[in-house]
Amino acid sequence: MNDTVVIAFPRSFSQAQKIALHLDATLLQYDAGVFARVFESARRIVALMATGIVVRSVAPLLRDKWIDPALVVVSPDLAYAVPLIGGHHGANELAYELAALGIRPVITTATEAAGKESAEMIAQRYGCDILNRDSTRSVNAAILDGEVPVYAVNGPAIIIGGPGVSVLLTRGVYGVGVGCRKGVRKEEVLDAISQALTSCGISQGEVYAFATTVKKMGERGLIGAIASLSAGLIFLDDQTINAQHPRSPSRAGRIGLAGVAEPCALALSKHKELVMEKTVYGKVTVAIAR
Repeated sequence: MNDTVVIAFPRSFSQAQKIALHLDATLLQYDAGVFARVFESARRIVALMATGIVVRSVAPLLRDKWIDPALVVVSPDLAYAVPLIGGHHGANELAYELAALGIRPVITTATEAAGKESAEMIAQRYGCDILNRDSTRSVNAAILDGEVPVYAVNGPAIIIGGPGVSVLLTRGVYGVGVGCRKGVRKEEVLDAISQALTSCGISQGEVYAFATTVKKMGERGLIGAIASLSAGLIFLDDQTINAQHPRSPSRAGRIGLAGVAEPCALALSKHKELVMEKTVYGKVTVAIAR
């Protein structure tokens, strides 16, 4: 099955086939459980049917706008394409793709309706992901009120951003949490990270960020190691780390933390799923989440 799915009733299959062909999508017949079957595997869904049917079908499936697939409802007469879920996360773009078939996009997200780019769209234009996703609420509101500057900072650098600053990182899949003992050497960190990624079949290019506690800001070996890799190092404060729910017990409780490697990886991750629980490699502890 493709990552784009078109769902329609049998009576609408001729119209649905046009959409599926245009999008190179998989065409599925509607039944009571079809949305539940494709919701986690599909990246984009087009539903050729009444909006009410779609709303009732997907409402119990919704988890998070950053995880849920982009969902566009197309009216049965092929007149309108309405992004229902994930407007800033692919649905608006999908609706615009359907315009080539003469289907009119009906865009309701505030920034796009005002003819402006959202923080999510800016990130997409630069090929980036947004690290601190909660920031997009205030940033997008500010975009509606006026111009919001975009600053590109080439490292090495340290950036301190408040809650109203969206931090964009190179696009990737995995966040890696790293803990270490005092005085760890650069080579030890690099070896640990290499072993961890290799054990999971993950390339360095698939990692969009590494993270550790602010208590490690003086560890030159750790900082030097990450500086030589393709992704940056994020120092997380105690509150952010302790808001996570790691699986493994940790001795970091002695310094007031729920852990280091696992909660740091979870804090960075998009899906809050641990791919690798914390694993110790000599003086370095590594955990990976997606």
